[in-house]
Amino acid sequence: MEAVDEVIRRRLHSDVVLVRQVAEYIVGSGGKRLRPALVLLSAGAFGYRGTAHHELAAVVEFIHTATLLHDDVVDESKLRRGHATANALFGNAASVLVGDFLYSRAFQMMVSVKSMRVMEVLAEATNIIAEGEVMQLMNCHNAGIDESGYLKVIRYKTAKLFEAATRLGAILGKSSPAGEQAMAAYGMHLGTAFQLIDDVLDYSGDYHETGKNLGDDLAEGKPTLPLIFAMKSGSREQAAVIRGAIEQGGMQDFEPVLAAIRDTGALDYARRQAEAESRQACAEIAGVADSDYKRCLIQLAGFAVTRNY
Repeated sequence: MEAVDEVIRRRLHSDVVLVRQVAEYIVGSGGKRLRPALVLLSAGAFGYRGTAHHELAAVVEFIHTATLLHDDVVDESKLRRGHATANALFGNAASVLVGDFLYSRAFQMMVSVKSMRVMEVLAEATNIIAEGEVMQLMNCHNAGIDESGYLKVIRYKTAKLFEAATRLGAILGKSSPAGEQAMAAYGMHLGTAFQLIDDVLDYSGDYHETGKNLGDDLAEGKPTLPLIFAMKSGSREQAAVIRGAIEQGGMQDFEPVLAAIRDTGALDYARRQAEAESRQACAEIAGVADSDYKRCLIQLAGFAVTRNY
């Protein structure tokens, strides 16, 4: 990871001062670096011993960072990870344009690996992620989305980059097609579990640990799994309150919505779904040879559903 951080610092360089300032601010603002770690662990699990995985891990982090910059502009977010967002500090225009810089720099870097398969995977992933972003935008204030529709959004928007990260490691390690597919499926289930726990933490987390205020998703009119389940399982009155809160956005009905989520066991349900995804992730790589790298991947699947930040 230290080697990856060195690549990130070197590749962030730009002669344009504002590009450098915004990019360094967002990359240095305390992310978990989980996606680049997945590239390294997946490559290690298949015996890769070169250095291209450092470059591709940085590529994955740049793509993730670009999506965060654009996300925060779309959502008009002021805080991320307990810090002011780049758009709050530098403005929307700078955030969008520096996000574009990070995308284009990521594509410059992936070309340097000289692997058509790598470029195919990352080109597809960035396209699917963009579709997921648009799907989420279309579903904002949509109280009619069901669980399967919501899971499709998060598999596009969030899990796809996890899937790409683990697939890239398998490609570098020259795994069999079955090994590559197993690692990709692991990443997809892990990413889904990770997002579902984010949904849980939006209604149960501690600001000092998550860097987010409770109910941020509700304030933006985002129908996440706890809300979808509570609407389906609660009383007619509870469903009506949640529906109105999603459709209107804002926080005026946050307390009755939170009460409905608790009464219906919606957080426990969402957590159980995340745990099922985590177990499935581990099952997908059961056939991968045992190693410290594989054990770390299994531990990460556990972390994804037990974390409180």
